[in-house]
Amino acid sequence: MHFEEQPRTPIDPNAGPWHAGLTKYHWFVLIVAALGWLFDTMDQQLFTLARRPAITELLTRNVSTTANQSPEQQKEAADTLKKDIDKYGGYATSIFMIGWALGGLFFGVLGDKIGRAKTMLLTILLYSLFTGLSALSWNVWSFAFFRLLTGLGVGGEFAVGVALVAEVMPDRARSHALGWLQALSAVGNMTAAIMAMVLGKLEESGAIEGAWRVMFVLGALPALLAIVIRSRLKEPEAWQKASIAKEETGELATQEKKLGSISELFSDPRWRKNTIVGMLMAFSGVVGLWGIGFFSADLVRTIFTRHFNAQNLSPDAIKGQLTLWTGITSLVLNTGAFFGIYAFSKVTAIIGRRPAFAIAYTIAMIATACTFLFVGRVNGITDILWMIPIMGFCQLTLFGGFAIYFPELFPTRLRSTGTSFCYNVGRLVAAVGPTLLGLLTSEVYGHFKAQDEALPFRYAGVTMCLVFLLGLAMLPFAPETRGKPLPE
Repeated sequence: MHFEEQPRTPIDPNAGPWHAGLTKYHWFVLIVAALGWLFDTMDQQLFTLARRPAITELLTRNVSTTANQSPEQQKEAADTLKKDIDKYGGYATSIFMIGWALGGLFFGVLGDKIGRAKTMLLTILLYSLFTGLSALSWNVWSFAFFRLLTGLGVGGEFAVGVALVAEVMPDRARSHALGWLQALSAVGNMTAAIMAMVLGKLEESGAIEGAWRVMFVLGALPALLAIVIRSRLKEPEAWQKASIAKEETGELATQEKKLGSISELFSDPRWRKNTIVGMLMAFSGVVGLWGIGFFSADLVRTIFTRHFNAQNLSPDAIKGQLTLWTGITSLVLNTGAFFGIYAFSKVTAIIGRRPAFAIAYTIAMIATACTFLFVGRVNGITDILWMIPIMGFCQLTLFGGFAIYFPELFPTRLRSTGTSFCYNVGRLVAAVGPTLLGLLTSEVYGHFKAQDEALPFRYAGVTMCLVFLLGLAMLPFAPETRGKPLPE
């Protein structure tokens, strides 16, 4: 079944709900782009959930037994292992984010040069293939290498997906459609969490070994979406007009130079300002999420290891319980995220982009700091069920804003490039975040471990929440785009 694309003409603002007048093709594009991003975020979250057990297994698989060591030596070896897990977990995440950033830059430019649909196909195949290959890792560096290559595809999908939806949707429906696209990314994260919970129970029962490897094998399945993209998705009319100029007007050569031009992002004062502001806004949000928020799963493991040890459970049972509760952590975090992203699309339609971002950065900073400081201290393990979703709501609200706002900052010929540059150069710089969190935990606040094993992680997370202030500082320089057409 094929659909005909309709012209991007504005719909009467009094014509009813935002989706009134959308065609079958509009819905098809939104569904395909949303699925591409949903599976992308599922692969991201699989890494977040599998990172600690993977690093732990890969660091210990060739370590000799400690049976002949004294209790003091065993304690020292255990402390060293925990410190190494924190450190290499930070390294692996930073390497993944570097791949994400580089892939985003490359495929963002490619999306402007060869088209949104073709580039989306390539990115989905790439992140699916190397997610599956991550299951074959034999040491921490092979694991990091596969995550680097996965990141190339993961980073490229976002910019082409939001550019595609922004250009196909009527102006009146654009922010709402992009809000739903980003909100559904939380469903991808929740899918990964459910997979982790199920596999954790199977591992606890002894039915499987190495649940983290199985997670990555399942993460290869999104490659099937590429078949649908290849057969039915067309390039947006706006991109076709920008890429095929009439030869007799002398515009062809000029357009080819400008399509996907990073140099033009900085040679034109308007695009240069938008690029720098967007990049620093993204940096703040990405560090907040990937350098702090997504490490809440590791915080939960640290806090509740002692809780499960006190119940005299077997090592396999403890491992299964920790996998289960980190899955629950991800599930409730992303449930909150879904509503937070959707809330941004509603609020920004009423009060504008800049005020909505101001609220989002503020509540993200407060909620993240409070969660890291108090989770597990109020009502024990049940704190996960209310503190984590509040943090997810507040942190991911920002990413709903990025999906709506960044495509509105650039013209068609630079939309994928500009969106990708903001999001992924911000991510490239933000790759220091997980490493910094690991170093703060192990080196700066490590001496607090004698009082409480979780204190170093708590204090490191609270310290890094200051990064949200950078996003707030950028807002006076950010253009307000509510109610305006996309720049052409």
